[in-house]
Amino acid sequence: MNQTTLSSPASLDGLVAVVTGGAKGIGLGIARELARAGSRIALWDFDEAALREAKDALSGEGAAVETHFVDVSSVEQVEATVARIVGSHGRIDILVNNAGIGGDKLVSKMDLGFWKRVIEVNLDSQFICSKAVLAHMAEAGFGRIINISSRAWLGNRGQAAYSASKGAVVSLTRSLALEYARKGITVNAIAPGIVETPLFATLTDEVRQGLHKTVPMQRIGQPEDIARAVRFFAEPTSSYVTGQLLYVCGGRSLSSPSV
Repeated sequence: MNQTTLSSPASLDGLVAVVTGGAKGIGLGIARELARAGSRIALWDFDEAALREAKDALSGEGAAVETHFVDVSSVEQVEATVARIVGSHGRIDILVNNAGIGGDKLVSKMDLGFWKRVIEVNLDSQFICSKAVLAHMAEAGFGRIINISSRAWLGNRGQAAYSASKGAVVSLTRSLALEYARKGITVNAIAPGIVETPLFATLTDEVRQGLHKTVPMQRIGQPEDIARAVRFFAEPTSSYVTGQLLYVCGGRSLSSPSV
């Protein structure tokens, strides 16, 4: 047995998990799943009202949860929040880079400002947050980073910025996995397909039905579908899995969707 294996915890009980964009949708589903597995949850979001609601909901379910108002594209805010959590708990064991924004716009109608904002939130934030926690994880000899990419990294019409940002997340994941493989840290990514979130609910019935038809399994994903995959990567027993991309998309990655 090597030193990394010896220092690894046996379960998620008591581990500190940071979930960015954790106040609603997929992020909240992930936080709920990790809390049920015994983790102490640090929810990060830029929506104060949603943070309050999420904390009330998770606390009511018995979760140990705290909230942090953070702009994940700000190095200063991220580093200060990481320092605060480590100061309080002595550790950050799990980081789920879930925060992100949509970016549907044809290149012909896209300006550089739009492009840069999508990249800043979807990609730069994952670099910033990962860098901020990696030194602490390396010192502890244990860490799990799970990056949320998207099935859209394969490319979609009208999603050049979004697809590029999510494709870069895959490359970032692989590179970080190689850099930290000897330090007891795994870095993996998940590529969700269409998931029922507050954003999905804003679409028209016609659009939602059209998207439904593009999923081979003929159902829309739920936040808990993504959350279960995150839990797998977060488990200490998944210590020999790193640098991987797991599609959770109902088979949508296997073909070219018509919508």
